[in-house]
Amino acid sequence: LDKLGYESVHDPITCKIWETSDATTKEIHDHLVQYEKDIELYSESIKKFEPIPQLMPAIKKSRGKNQQEICKTTRLHPDGLASIFHSNQLSFTRSGYVEPLLPPLRHPKICKGQKMMSLDYLVHDFEAMCNKLKPTSKLVFVDMGASLEFHGQQRSPVMELLDLYEKMGFTFDHIYGFEVTPTDPEQVFVSKLPAKYMAPYHWINVGVSTEKTSQLNPLYSIINTFDEDDLIVVKLDIDTPSIELPLVLQLLDDNELAKLVDQFYFEHHVHMGELASAWRDGSMNGTVKDSMGLFSKMREKGILAHSWV
Repeated sequence: LDKLGYESVHDPITCKIWETSDATTKEIHDHLVQYEKDIELYSESIKKFEPIPQLMPAIKKSRGKNQQEICKTTRLHPDGLASIFHSNQLSFTRSGYVEPLLPPLRHPKICKGQKMMSLDYLVHDFEAMCNKLKPTSKLVFVDMGASLEFHGQQRSPVMELLDLYEKMGFTFDHIYGFEVTPTDPEQVFVSKLPAKYMAPYHWINVGVSTEKTSQLNPLYSIINTFDEDDLIVVKLDIDTPSIELPLVLQLLDDNELAKLVDQFYFEHHVHMGELASAWRDGSMNGTVKDSMGLFSKMREKGILAHSWV
């Protein structure tokens, strides 16, 4: 990583690994070229996949029996997720498969000026998620930085993510949205929030806190009220490193808390050439190497950590 400049705070260009074998080796570059083809195939498979019914009613009805067969209905390929990725570059953890940590930690096509805000690079092992569920499981989504306005777009990426989970049979019982920007509730619940999310959505129009005893620290005030049998998905993107990083470290340092979080999406603003113009100077803290280390540590704990847009 040091040879590639990933330890630099001078906004290193990380796309070189995708563009030429001179940055690494021919073997590594060939794997990356194949992986880019794999991720396109995976994305197409997601788009073509026909939505399936909610999984929890079937799991409850089966009382845990025949669950593997139920969970196979989430497969994008008859032989499982890994069969889509001929490059063998998927990362595997005890919680299932996940996309590898490859700079610029977005879709590789941003190196060609494309798919800057695309979520197509994220790989989800829905079959593994399903197999961890119990008949009593709750499905919980905690969104820190929950603005439904997104760079002038009509639809925020988090809505796209929620729709993906729903398509794959995962419908959340609770969605907690923390957002510091004052917002008219009518704008949230009438203009922006899809009607299907009205029942589970909890809009909390204040910023989050890093204090463990604060009701505004959702890691302890909300997530800690659930248990390991629940599916807990967390997104953290508030563009404020002084709050984000302490929360990430709390998750890493508290083993009991870490056991509760299954999926974690985090936009870690570090010094990186490809995104320096999009990120404010004051929001960039640390290096690409730091970011890859942080995500790796979370994955080692069993948290499927993804770099967010």
